[in-house]
Amino acid sequence: MTEINAMVAHEDAEGGVVLRHEVVDDSFLPEGDVEIRVEYSSVNYKDALAVTPKAGVARSYPLIPGIDVVGTVTASTSADFAAGDTVVAHGQDIGTGRHGGYAQTARYPADYLVKLTSLSAADAAAVGTAGFTAAMSVDALRAHGVDPSDGPVLVTGASGGVGSVSVDLLAGLGYEVVASTGKTDARELLRDLGAAQVIDRVPGPDDKMRALGKAHWAAVVDCVGGKTLAYALSTLKYGGVAAISGLAGSADLPATVHPFILRGVTLAGIDSVMLPIEKRREIWNRIESDLAPRHLGLITRDVSVRDVDDVLRTIIGGGVTGRTRVIVHDGF
Repeated sequence: MTEINAMVAHEDAEGGVVLRHEVVDDSFLPEGDVEIRVEYSSVNYKDALAVTPKAGVARSYPLIPGIDVVGTVTASTSADFAAGDTVVAHGQDIGTGRHGGYAQTARYPADYLVKLTSLSAADAAAVGTAGFTAAMSVDALRAHGVDPSDGPVLVTGASGGVGSVSVDLLAGLGYEVVASTGKTDARELLRDLGAAQVIDRVPGPDDKMRALGKAHWAAVVDCVGGKTLAYALSTLKYGGVAAISGLAGSADLPATVHPFILRGVTLAGIDSVMLPIEKRREIWNRIESDLAPRHLGLITRDVSVRDVDDVLRTIIGGGVTGRTRVIVHDGF
């Protein structure tokens, strides 16, 4: 048996969830074709929900959280992967139903994994699920035919992981980006990422919610939901598209059908969890080429895996800006 350092979440007698360091053996891990020495993980809103009582994300406890896993293959029974390959894994049930990245070793089926060719493990972890979702969102806008000449693109929740990478990607592709955030201390960062304009959260206190408002945006990247998304939909230009991936504000959508039937607006759902592996590998290939974030260093901070619980508690309250990369193997 091989001993593995891990952060393990347990449900306590009062229905709370406690995350603590434990040394487990490799029998604690599920079966899989490929074993990985985990170098990095990251912090995502979903990771915080996995250690939040009654959040409905974790399927059972004990659980090793961490929906992002980046590291080096140490053993493989799959012809597609060999020892020494740098790989990334996320989506499916990783970190929610199957042990995730907050442990020195992970084991997964081969069809969970993406082999990286040029991106380093550190940069792949900085991208993580949030950056991958941003890349999917930008790809959806381009597939819809949105061109930089069509007008500004609104990014809501712009200071978060998905939002900040989306701002970076869109600006790098020549789009006029309007970044919406409630964090005044993130404004300079968003301008450094390329935002042409930084505005407060929408709708603002003086904005009236209408079935159709004045058309502003060629497209929207939204991870907030609720009134924010409803406002964005009502202010899209004719034929515009909203790529939506989150509910940081609310899961409700208090909107009407008017933007869809009177302006031909499209609502494009972005799901990085159940995306088929071939499409997942294609997006990562794009991240290593035309969808490469330009400013990962500006938006990424590091935390040791032993200290990850404090960050998880903070992100629930919206207190985290950009990306938090978790140092795993050397962090115990």
